[in-house]
Amino acid sequence: MRYLLSFCSVLTFLINTNLASADIIQINFTENDSYSIEVAHIDIGDTIEWLPKNKGHNVEFLAGPKMDALPAKSEIDAFHSIIFEVPGLYLYQCTPHGNMGMLGLVVVGNDFHNLEDIKKTKLSRVATSVMNRLIKTAKLDSK
Repeated sequence: MRYLLSFCSVLTFLINTNLASADIIQINFTENDSYSIEVAHIDIGDTIEWLPKNKGHNVEFLAGPKMDALPAKSEIDAFHSIIFEVPGLYLYQCTPHGNMGMLGLVVVGNDFHNLEDIKKTKLSRVATSVMNRLIKTAKLDSK
């Protein structure tokens, strides 16, 4: 019985330590129709919070490893938060400003396995150019 209690104590400690090590990254909507962090490199289990510091923006995911697991697009001018549990690349936009290039990229676990799927996302010419820049930045930052 003592060993079982000891095992449970160790397991509880490990779970709490893992939860405590998860980061929260905050990204603001800016007055320049952009996100304050355009490319976020995070670990599995980290959270991103999008803060409505400027009006008229939201978060809508366009591509990711498990699209059905992501929440629907956020409301305009609303706080939005996601815990990322699946490694890979996630491309998102501000719905009203996506065609103008208000995009963001999340790299979870430094995993680029779905890069080709991200590149196939149908975007305006301007947004495609921004996406390509974000991918290039993500690759450079991962080295």
